[in-house]
Amino acid sequence: MKKILLLLLFVSQVFWAQTAFEQGNQQYQKENYQAAISSFESIINSGKQSAEVYFNLGNCYYKLHKVAPAIYNYEKALLLSPNDSEIKTNLDFARKMAIDDIKVIPKVGFDKLLADFTSKYYYDTWAWIAVVFAFLFLAFFAGYYFSQRTVMKRIFFFGMFLWLFGVFLSSASGFYEKNRIETERPAIVFAETAPVKSEPKNSASDAFVLHEGTKVYILESIANWKKIELTDETTGWIEENAIKEIKN
Repeated sequence: MKKILLLLLFVSQVFWAQTAFEQGNQQYQKENYQAAISSFESIINSGKQSAEVYFNLGNCYYKLHKVAPAIYNYEKALLLSPNDSEIKTNLDFARKMAIDDIKVIPKVGFDKLLADFTSKYYYDTWAWIAVVFAFLFLAFFAGYYFSQRTVMKRIFFFGMFLWLFGVFLSSASGFYEKNRIETERPAIVFAETAPVKSEPKNSASDAFVLHEGTKVYILESIANWKKIELTDETTGWIEENAIKEIKN
């Protein structure tokens, strides 16, 4: 009986979320963007998340010219669907509304080469590549085991090591990319104007000023202060209520 009740509760929640999603889409088509936001955010507040909901929220805020919430929700959508080109395109449009133009200092050396290579695919894509290579390894092992000709055995033997190297490389790339993503703490500036201090205290001098919509990376926390780094490697301290972490 308990299992049946849980199943009914789950089905009703799914049905409610789908209804709220459709209502949000209808309000968006009518250009009632604030009403659409209420529908989409009710889904998230219920504990259900999806790239589609965050993407639609981003679209609503973009239409209302609210740069920080638009970028924030597009970033949330991209976390759940990292290879979605439509999300990336809309995120680029939203970023153009931000005031701050922070340069990106490219990394150099081996770290850059490694990051450039592993970031070509999301870590779950690397996992699937490893699975494909593993099946190819098994196929070549079977070919080597059952082949009667010496030439074919050599080809299958060489192929076995080639695919085994592919399994190792793709698995290592996936683990590296997963660790890189999980250790990053990106956040979006929500305050209209946010002074960044040289030290974690109000009396400290301003190092620079940021505006809403700018993406930062949190390095550490002290009380109600966050040490942040920009893409140009500039660092400083900002009050935690001025930013909103993307991964929460």
